[in-house]
Amino acid sequence: MNQRTAFWTLVLSAAAILAITMGIRQSMGLFVSPINDFTGLGIVTISFAMAVAQFTWGAAQPLFGMLADRVGSFSVIVLGTLILALGLAMTPYMSSGFGLVFAIGILTAAGAGAGSFSILIGAAARRLPAEHRSMASGYINAGGSMGQFIFAPITQALINSFNWVVAIITLAVTSLSTILLALPLRDKHHKKQVQVVDDTPSIGLREQLKIAFRDKSYFCLNVGFFTCGFHIAFLVTHLPGEIGLCHLPATVSSTSLAIIGLANVVGSIWAGWLGQTRRMKMILFWMYTSRAIAIIIYLMAPKTEFTFYLFAAVLGVTWLATVPPTAGLIGKLFGARYLATLFGFALFSHQIGGFFGAWLGGITLAQSGSYEWMWYADIVLAAIAAVVNLPIREQHPKQVFATA
Repeated sequence: MNQRTAFWTLVLSAAAILAITMGIRQSMGLFVSPINDFTGLGIVTISFAMAVAQFTWGAAQPLFGMLADRVGSFSVIVLGTLILALGLAMTPYMSSGFGLVFAIGILTAAGAGAGSFSILIGAAARRLPAEHRSMASGYINAGGSMGQFIFAPITQALINSFNWVVAIITLAVTSLSTILLALPLRDKHHKKQVQVVDDTPSIGLREQLKIAFRDKSYFCLNVGFFTCGFHIAFLVTHLPGEIGLCHLPATVSSTSLAIIGLANVVGSIWAGWLGQTRRMKMILFWMYTSRAIAIIIYLMAPKTEFTFYLFAAVLGVTWLATVPPTAGLIGKLFGARYLATLFGFALFSHQIGGFFGAWLGGITLAQSGSYEWMWYADIVLAAIAAVVNLPIREQHPKQVFATA
C-alpha cells in the first residue's frame, strides 16, 4: 500500500467512525420530547441528563486521549463502542432522573467520547506530516457532520414510524459497526503502512501538560471552544423545542439538524483546506463572528420553515468546522505527540460550555416559556469567542512549512 492510499485509508476510517458516534450523539435531542411523554419526568430533568452527557463527553476526551496515547486508538474505540451501545440499550428501561443521567449522561456520552475527535484526529496527526494535518482534520471532522445529516432524519423517521424505543435500540446496534471500521487504526497495521511522524521534543506527558496549561494561547483556545460547546449543545438539545414553540412539525427539527450536518461537511473541508494557507486563529475569529450575525438575523426573521432551514444552513457552515483549526493550532503550538490528550482537554472546555448550553436552555424554557435569553447569551458569547482568538500566537503556515 503506497503512502497516498494509506493516507486515505486512515482518514476515511476515522471519518466513518466519527460519522456514527457524532451522528448518534447529535440526534439525541430528538428523544427529549418522546422521553418526557413516556416518563413524565419534565423538561428540566431530561435537559439535565442531556447536559450531564455534554459534560461527560468532554471529560472523557482527555482521559481516553491519554489512554490512546498509551495503548493505541483501536483498543480505546472498541471499549468506547461497547459502553456506547450499552448506554443506548439501557435508556428505555430508565424511568427516573437518576437512571437517565446514568444511561444517557454517563454511559452513552462516555462511549461516544472514546470514538470522537481527540482520539481520531490524534491518531491521524501522529502518522501525518504537519502540512497534511489540517486537511486530514477537515475530512475527519466532515465525517461527523455527515453522520448528523444521515442520522437525524433516519432517527426521526424511526420515532414516527415505530416509537422512540425502537429508534434508540437501532442506534445501539448500529454503533457496534465502529469496531470493524476501526481496524485500519490498529497500531500494528499502521506501523507497516504509514511512518509515524513525531515533531515534538522527547518530553513526558506531565511536563507537556504543565507547558500547555501555562500557555496563554492555549487558554484563549479553550475560552473560544467553551462558547462553541455552548452553542452546539443548546441547539442540538433545544432546537426541536424552539421549532415546537413556533407550531411547526417535528420533521422541521430533524430536517434542520440534517441541513446543519450537510452544510458542515462543506464547512469542515473548507476549514481544513484553508488552514493550510491561512492563520487558523483568523479562521476561528470569522467563524464566531458569523455565528453572532446569523443569530441576530434569525431573531429578527419570521419563524417559518424556510427561516429555520436557511438558519441551519448558515450556522451549519461553522457548526463543527471550529475543530480543524482548533486541533491544528494545538498541533502548531505543541506538536503531535500528545495531541489526543491536549485536544481532549480543549474538548473538555468545549463540553463544559455544552453542559450549560443544554441545562440552561431547559431552565430558561421552564421559567420564561421561551428561549429568548439563551439566544441573547449566544450572541454575547460568540462575540467574546471571536475576540479572544486574536491574541493567540501563530506563525503564518507558509513560514511553518518552510522551516519544517
